[in-house]
Amino acid sequence: MRSSAELDERLSRPRDALVTDLRDLDGDLLVLGAGGKLGPSLVRLALRGIAAAGTGARVVAVSRFSEPGLATALQAEGADVIEADVSDDEALGLLPDAANVVFLVGSKFGSTGREAATWATNAYLPGRVAERFRGSRLVALSTGNVYPLVPPSSGGCTEDTPVGPVGEYAMSCLGRERVITHLAGRSDTPAALIRLNYAVEMRYGVLIDIATAVHDGKPVDVGTGHVNVVWQGYANEVTLRALRHTGVPPLVLNVTGPELLSVRDLATRFGRLLDREPGFTGTEAPTALLSDARRCHELFGPPDVGVAELLEWTAAWVADGGPLLGKPTGFQRRDGKF
Repeated sequence: MRSSAELDERLSRPRDALVTDLRDLDGDLLVLGAGGKLGPSLVRLALRGIAAAGTGARVVAVSRFSEPGLATALQAEGADVIEADVSDDEALGLLPDAANVVFLVGSKFGSTGREAATWATNAYLPGRVAERFRGSRLVALSTGNVYPLVPPSSGGCTEDTPVGPVGEYAMSCLGRERVITHLAGRSDTPAALIRLNYAVEMRYGVLIDIATAVHDGKPVDVGTGHVNVVWQGYANEVTLRALRHTGVPPLVLNVTGPELLSVRDLATRFGRLLDREPGFTGTEAPTALLSDARRCHELFGPPDVGVAELLEWTAAWVADGGPLLGKPTGFQRRDGKF
């Protein structure tokens, strides 16, 4: 993986199972939040998957599109692009109807000190979307942060683990789930809630956070000693395929990789790949934010890109000075403040 173009192609390469599911899905697809971290690659994956399925469905990408050139690029690739702020009721009301809606809008970084705005984005707006698109299939991105911190020996939280969000960001995300569940139930809208924990590609993510620290000679904080990661292409695939598994009440699905990974071990492996001696700070706490995604893997199969390959791609990207989004995940935070 040596260039953004190569990375974007790999992220948007549809597998046969996705093409089959998209072929069996009626109606157009509306992606709200198409300009965020996951949005562009999900839109591209949907475009290529629908083209392979031959259904002729439209992919409508909606965002404020703050990144210069992104709206034009997605339009050139076949998306119907709408530049709109969906937090504005008038703009939301003017959006076209669609049988299938993927909701990716959320607020995390900078939420400390902006708690009211964070709740408005993460809990109030999802309710407005659920009302606007009542009757459509609705898949909403959530987060594993709704769970409590647990010992690695537990194997991670399952979908049946009682929630225990830490901090206002996580609580507002649980608010998103509760509001969607209530309103979707009231209008008989089939929905799914994707508890993602942590998606990675070469420009951002937990692996980039660790690899850049090792490469730059900075100590790796091991206070949060274990993490889950998953290839973003797989997370996008599952999000799209979940449209065929929506229900009332919503399907709740953990999406992450099958491994509970040691942060110290990851840094050591990056040290070998980057020919650096990693340094460390902190001591491993007895708990971490960890999810068990067996339900997801049973429904959709395991991730198609494993940890060893992700480590190799990430190390090569960092060593080559590849472009980064410059958005650290904050996975080390244990107080829920981002």
